Amino acid sequence: MIAIENLTKRYGPVIAVDSVSFTCPPGTITGFLGPNGAGKSTTLRMITGLARPDAGHATVAGRPFAELPRPARVAGTLLDASAMHAGRTGKMTMHIAAIMTGMPAARADQVLAAVGLTSAAGRRVGTYSLGMRQRLGLALALIGEPSVLILDEPATGLDPEGIAWLRGLLRDFADRGGTVLLSSHLLAEVQAIADYLVVISAGKAVAAGALADLLAAAGGATLEELFLRLTIHADTAAAENPEVAR
Repeated sequence: MIAIENLTKRYGPVIAVDSVSFTCPPGTITGFLGPNGAGKSTTLRMITGLARPDAGHATVAGRPFAELPRPARVAGTLLDASAMHAGRTGKMTMHIAAIMTGMPAARADQVLAAVGLTSAAGRRVGTYSLGMRQRLGLALALIGEPSVLILDEPATGLDPEGIAWLRGLLRDFADRGGTVLLSSHLLAEVQAIADYLVVISAGKAVAAGALADLLAAAGGATLEELFLRLTIHADTAAAENPEVAR
């Protein structure tokens, strides 16, 4: 599971993330939502050890990410699909990842097939479309057979068929006991797949809980309606406190 408690990050006088707490239980998908600049990416970077919190802590499977002996065998991450070597082929990229994670070479071919890239495996990553790079990024996240997935906008660049495929992949992963933390701007897709929801705005968590319960408490609103209510209110409060990141 993923657990964060009072996670806080400042950049000079600006509070990017302000005492955020939530958990992501095994066997579930948690949608992590917020406007641009709300603090989502900073939170994900702190969870995965890429940024050091000023206060609070985050654990994955009970330990800080940086203290996991083989992180990719516990948590697969996709934070930036463009962060790949453009000159390598998809197959080479995955075989290097298999070696680095201590997985057999056959695992690289297995995950390439799972994300639908077998026919493009011999092409250089620089020739891939954005949607293909997203699929390759998901393959990299899955290479170590992790029990946790942490994904930042994984549907960007995918066509409708690809989005439906991603939904099935993540649902199957969670139904087999995995934990998924999914940041996305595609609210309809989050509503279709998420079990839990965390909404962050102006650096603060403004809602967290079971998605069905939050929607019911909002009078049966859609996720888009609930999201707008929560974030507009938070933005109004933040406007009165210029130290909080927008």
